[in-house]
Amino acid sequence: MKKILFILSLLLITSTIIFAQNDEGDDRIRDKMREYIQLRMRLTRGEAERFTPVFVRYFNEWRNTLKENRTDRLILQQKVVELRLRYRGEFKEIIGDRRSNEVFEHQERFIKELKNLRQERIQNRQGPRNRIRSLPG
Repeated sequence: MKKILFILSLLLITSTIIFAQNDEGDDRIRDKMREYIQLRMRLTRGEAERFTPVFVRYFNEWRNTLKENRTDRLILQQKVVELRLRYRGEFKEIIGDRRSNEVFEHQERFIKELKNLRQERIQNRQGPRNRIRSLPG
């Protein structure tokens, strides 16, 4: 239970990054996340073909859950856990019991890496400005 709450906390922290994206950005993030998960899990071609439509449905429901429940963190956590439990069963049919849980772990890693990348880009954009301001004038 603590692990699930920790994962959900990370999800909540990084959700603001994903909220800023438009629908096209959502699709790009979804596709990159799907590719990331498939590569990390080393899915076979057959597994990947069966996994993709289920993951797309999961991702879309996950995004809607984040959007609809962003004002109440506790309800958001509950809804995300319910969503993951429901989809874990579908993933289990495709990739097995143990690996079905890994989907969510890889999702969290992807979100963390996305957050870090975004932070680096922000710092890189602000870096030269700060140096220019600090030059003697």
